[in-house]
Amino acid sequence: MQGAQVVHPGTATRLLTGHSGPVWSVTFAPDGRTLASGSFDRTVKLWDVERLEVRGTLAGHTAPVNAVVWSPDGSLLASGSRDQTIWLWDVERSSYRMALHRHTAVVQDLAFMPGGRSLLSGSEDGTIRVWDVERGQCTRVIQGYAVTLYDVAWSPDGTRLASAGSDTLVTIWERDGRTPPRLLHGHSWIAYGVAWSSDGRWLSSSGLDNAVHVWDTTTEAGVQTLRDPNHVYTSFFGIAWSPDGRFLAAGSYQQEVQVWEVSTGTRRWVGRGQPTTIRRVAWSPDGTRLASGGYDGSVILWEADNGKQQDRLQGHRGMVMCVAWSPDGTRLASGGGGRGSGELFVWCAHSGELLHTLSELSEIVYALAWSPTGTMLVSGGSDGMLRWWDVERGKCVQTRRAHQGTVQSLKVSPDGRSLASCGDDGAIRIWDLEGGDLLRTLRRDRPYERLDISGAKGLTQAQRASLSALGAIEDAPTRS
Repeated sequence: MQGAQVVHPGTATRLLTGHSGPVWSVTFAPDGRTLASGSFDRTVKLWDVERLEVRGTLAGHTAPVNAVVWSPDGSLLASGSRDQTIWLWDVERSSYRMALHRHTAVVQDLAFMPGGRSLLSGSEDGTIRVWDVERGQCTRVIQGYAVTLYDVAWSPDGTRLASAGSDTLVTIWERDGRTPPRLLHGHSWIAYGVAWSSDGRWLSSSGLDNAVHVWDTTTEAGVQTLRDPNHVYTSFFGIAWSPDGRFLAAGSYQQEVQVWEVSTGTRRWVGRGQPTTIRRVAWSPDGTRLASGGYDGSVILWEADNGKQQDRLQGHRGMVMCVAWSPDGTRLASGGGGRGSGELFVWCAHSGELLHTLSELSEIVYALAWSPTGTMLVSGGSDGMLRWWDVERGKCVQTRRAHQGTVQSLKVSPDGRSLASCGDDGAIRIWDLEGGDLLRTLRRDRPYERLDISGAKGLTQAQRASLSALGAIEDAPTRS
């Protein structure tokens, strides 16, 4: 959003305008008189709640501001940014006090301890840091390990998979899991989407760092980087190659679908039909249309040649998180949710008619994949479950526990026999598409992978649980 909304009891909502970019974080001062907002325009603004006007602008960060938080007494404001720093501000003087430098990646969240003398910060570098705000020193580092895989894709020959994750890495896996995965470094923030070209020569990835990378799959070297020339801080989400391998499409935080001609690196067209984040895009099998799903609850069909809006499919009450074409291109499935329930719709791709509404049990549907025959649809939800649907009967015919946390992406193998899923637990799981049996799990080594703690003494249950989550194993129960 371009402003912050403040609601007073018994009065209408007011829109506060002043930022030149999307607002990422807002928080009220302890006394309720001032509102702080952090923005993609790299500033923090202080708003007078009664007068509904800006009382100060705090500038200094060199990248978007992700988080703002007040000290308990309201005298100090902390801001965290994509520039990997935390700034402390004297609120009364609207002036800079000091900057905290130790994180090596984006600062995502901040929280003051109750006494106000210590500040906690969480970062994409996998650490939580404890800061003494008087001295400006880091007093403790808590090392974590949590990688979300946001997307997974099969190579055209079905022997490899690629994934994109919150650790900024694009990973190439051998399907059989017998060799260590290869890591592609290039994104400076979350890698969100990944896709292979139809001939298998190129691998593309999209990230929240305004970058779409194209990699040579033989040398694993980056050969091209595509960016939004009009916005410095665009975040790209889902990405997809056209069936003929000529074009790349991506959804963005800037409320746009962007399509590039890969051979020249130029943007062919930009679609601006959804006033919200566009999470996933999908080409029709014949390459003549492109579908996009937005957080506003709509699905838009675009003409692939010129980006003209062909149809808008409306009916979702909440966000649309995924779209998937049936193999023959006659139907389009869309999934999403909000307001406490998941939504899974199947549309006629030619008329826009809603053909089927499937009763999803998860709160939000994040991923969809069709069977090769088009009779079965598999959904992945926020509850970590996979559900197989008989589309014509509208019934769920089998369910599998897939991931801890959300299932972020689903893809059917080129031979139509296997299904790959990835999610919040950092794992890729390969399933028998027809029977639903788990065939294999692919996961990078965690910090304590395969460490045997079965004979360890003095560990509490909480410590054992933490070590297990980081890869340690227990062959037999032990007594403390």
